[in-house]
Amino acid sequence: MVATLSLKGGVGKTTVALGLAGAALQCGVRTLVVDLDPQANATVALDARPTTATVADVLDEPRRSVVRSAIAPSGWGDGLDVLVGDEQTERHNHPDPGAKQRGRLARALERLEAGDGEDLDDDPYRLVLVDCPPSLGQLTRGGLAAAHRAVLVTDPTIFAVAGVQRAFEAVEVERERSNPNLEPFGVLVNRVRLRSSEHDFRIGELRELFGALVLGHMLPDRTAIQQAQGACLPIQRWDTPGAREAAQVFSALLGRVLRSARSRRPEAAERPALPTNGPFGQ
Repeated sequence: MVATLSLKGGVGKTTVALGLAGAALQCGVRTLVVDLDPQANATVALDARPTTATVADVLDEPRRSVVRSAIAPSGWGDGLDVLVGDEQTERHNHPDPGAKQRGRLARALERLEAGDGEDLDDDPYRLVLVDCPPSLGQLTRGGLAAAHRAVLVTDPTIFAVAGVQRAFEAVEVERERSNPNLEPFGVLVNRVRLRSSEHDFRIGELRELFGALVLGHMLPDRTAIQQAQGACLPIQRWDTPGAREAAQVFSALLGRVLRSARSRRPEAAERPALPTNGPFGQ
């Protein structure tokens, strides 16, 4: 289970979740996208079918029957489902949740996976993607409590770099507090422009902070990504040079995610120690 995470809005964490979902669909990897963001952008872009419940209801009552009623097939194709988001999810975004609140999503997904003797022909999800909101409350902490890996998404700007540091710290806190299986998978840089000295500088900052955790594959700044999302289509089906360039990044990222899931420890390098002073230190 992989969470896409950023504590600054607008850097593209939902774009990464959608790109991974499209790559998984292309490869025949049965996938569930959990839309924890109250904006529900992933639900809209995935063209989810109507449901009788949403993730807000799941967090109210994390029973298997409620989870199943909140899951819809994606309009993108067979083998890709959505635990649909809703603006009502915001009522669960308490700023300082207790252990029971943080564990609700994990319990719900565990019950779905365990089953109850029904639907024996159903294939299990090989990949679960959790799209967290850009805030550090119950929803994000609950997503981290359920996940095994966290992809930290940023763009090469000063405020986003600060946000990814806070996201890294949140992963470490949740790992120590409740989920020892959680690991930072890596830092994915989005909206990179070639020949931009500012972007080069910020990427250098990220590498100083996070070392080998900064993923070598970076997403280029391409309008095709927004165009595909607006058309409710995976980037893998948007036939332009920019779309193909982005699709290659998501394909490589999916490969790393699936290889990581097969091992008990992540492929990423040893987690770096964060600075305690400097422009982003405390």
